[in-house]
Amino acid sequence: MSRKIKLIWDFRGPASAKTAEHHEIHLKEYIVIEKLPLNITGFKVINEMQAIAFMVVTDENMIPVRDALKPHRGEVFEE
Repeated sequence: MSRKIKLIWDFRGPASAKTAEHHEIHLKEYIVIEKLPLNITGFKVINEMQAIAFMVVTDENMIPVRDALKPHRGEVFEE
């Protein structure tokens, strides 16, 4: 079984929560268009000035998705 990688986009500023929420919509669209095997996305508000959007990909898909979408960082995803 391959590892799952969580790709993360960071947003800062007073509009960070809304921006992260909106970015998740585009991540979901990308998953459908590219027919990726995993459909795990989300956003999380860290505080009033910081939020993240994320998607989870398999190890095999990480490089092409990373190159196409340019996340700010990534980490191993554990359920």
